[in-house]
Amino acid sequence: MSSERPINPRFDEDVHFNLVSPGPPRYRNYTDKSVRYFTVVDKQGGAVLGYVWANDEDDAAAWEPRQAAGPRAFSEGGIWHARLEDAKGRGILPSQAIEELLASPEGNKGRAVPESLTDAPNAAAVEALATAE
Repeated sequence: MSSERPINPRFDEDVHFNLVSPGPPRYRNYTDKSVRYFTVVDKQGGAVLGYVWANDEDDAAAWEPRQAAGPRAFSEGGIWHARLEDAKGRGILPSQAIEELLASPEGNKGRAVPESLTDAPNAAAVEALATAE
């Protein structure tokens, strides 16, 4: 008897790896540097749904849903996120992206409020605003 075990044919082939694409280009979703942001409100009732912020230095921009707005805010976030992704794909700066979003302020259920554009010390400040009642 031989001490060698037969090789299972399943494991006898070379291993192949498929290269997986990293996905669409995206801005970073956090920065500890100052950001510019604007408010998105519900078209029907005017309630705040969330905020879009941006920072050029860290190439960061994101949608921050307002927790009190519930599922409607998360649903609305899809359009703003997609628009930010499109802007990044075209290679524009985050500050230019929010200018574009303000120039075409309509979302699915919400709309941007151009006169709400202001500054915050960082992304965490906008997140804190979104979690406040």
